[in-house]
Amino acid sequence: MRILLIEDDKEISEMLSSYLMAENFEIVCAADGQKACEAFDTGSYGIVLLDLMIPQITGMEVMKYIRQKSTVPIIIISAKDSDSDKTLGLGLGADDYITKPFSITEVMARIKANIRRNTEYAAVQPEQTKLVWGTLVMNLENHTVTKSGEIIELTAKEFDILRLLLKNPQRVYTKAQIYSLIWNDAYMGDENAVNVHISRLRTKIEDDPRKPQVVITVWGIGYKLGEQK
Repeated sequence: MRILLIEDDKEISEMLSSYLMAENFEIVCAADGQKACEAFDTGSYGIVLLDLMIPQITGMEVMKYIRQKSTVPIIIISAKDSDSDKTLGLGLGADDYITKPFSITEVMARIKANIRRNTEYAAVQPEQTKLVWGTLVMNLENHTVTKSGEIIELTAKEFDILRLLLKNPQRVYTKAQIYSLIWNDAYMGDENAVNVHISRLRTKIEDDPRKPQVVITVWGIGYKLGEQK
């Protein structure tokens, strides 16, 4: 698998590249936002590792650029560790957020979790390739979602959440359960990641996000798929 590593700190870039290549990944490095966008346009990647504080074009702008074109998993690796930075990053389409300084083991674990999810999608049986709710159609074979025939661009996490609810229409999920199932990580009580992704998902799929019909809130418990009318 090829990884796009966007990092302007030479030492960090070389350290990550060396470790990931030893794990049999192919690494393409970009030290600024302009080169990152050019590299993304000319290559095919399984995962993007993105530092936010890069020259030329900011990391946030690079992420917006990538999200216009792809749902490839994006893992932010940044020294910015405030809740607002994390919420903004996740809100703009990142699938995960790792704060510097970090451990190589943690980075590797997050990468493998994304690979595992993508592998699961590839293994879906033909008879299970479409999930439908009203005019929403999720195609698990080509990883697309349409509404009334129009393509809806979802991030990997947004797709995962919607898929979870569509496949289990009668079940109510707590935020802790959603985090554990979608992020493949232990829930530490931080609701921001789940809240941000649910909000962005509703903005994209609901007729009126203020009155959601697809992803509904079960007060005091969590979320479930709404009843079709």
